[in-house]
Amino acid sequence: MLVLTRKSDESIKIGDDITITVVEIKGNAVRLGIQAPASLRIYRKELFEKIRQENLLASSLFMDEFKKINQVLGSKK
Repeated sequence: MLVLTRKSDESIKIGDDITITVVEIKGNAVRLGIQAPASLRIYRKELFEKIRQENLLASSLFMDEFKKINQVLGSKK
């Protein structure tokens, strides 16, 4: 892990397209501004982990469960 010290309004660059700027330091909290291409998804770690868990759960559905879902959705046409 790379550890850097930055002050308010100072930035770091990641590659050519990503800039992370320290916007505000207040007590134990640091506000960061992230400039990155719109195609790049940026998540807080805890939200990313939740999404990953939900995706794993969804991918473990059995085919009969998909058939049941399809039947329910098909009957609403």
